[in-house]
Amino acid sequence: MSIRLDMVGIVVKDMKRALDFYRLLGLDIPAEADNEKHVEVAQSGFRLAFDVQETIIDVYGGWEEPVGHRIELAFLCERREEVDELYQKVTERGYTGHREPWDAFWGQRYAIVQDPDGNLISLFA
Repeated sequence: MSIRLDMVGIVVKDMKRALDFYRLLGLDIPAEADNEKHVEVAQSGFRLAFDVQETIIDVYGGWEEPVGHRIELAFLCERREEVDELYQKVTERGYTGHREPWDAFWGQRYAIVQDPDGNLISLFA
């Protein structure tokens, strides 16, 4: 048997707002996707998918708003300065910064922001 990670799915309340956030992080998502109920974006050998809550209710048979943070999405920046620049760009656009950029003990420049649905998104170099 052969198995590999192919897709990570994100449940969103407002597709346009979610996609606008991920566009800020550099994902190439066409504007016509803003009104879709399911969107997939090829990203570094796998797919990142976005589904509105109504779609997930149909798929799972229900939906409970999650509590806490169970998974991390981490976006690699090419340069350390890009972490600071991207953090500033995201927060200036009204999205929530969770932790300002810092130099982590493991040697990376690191910052954490929240997407519109409260998921913690790491930025690092």
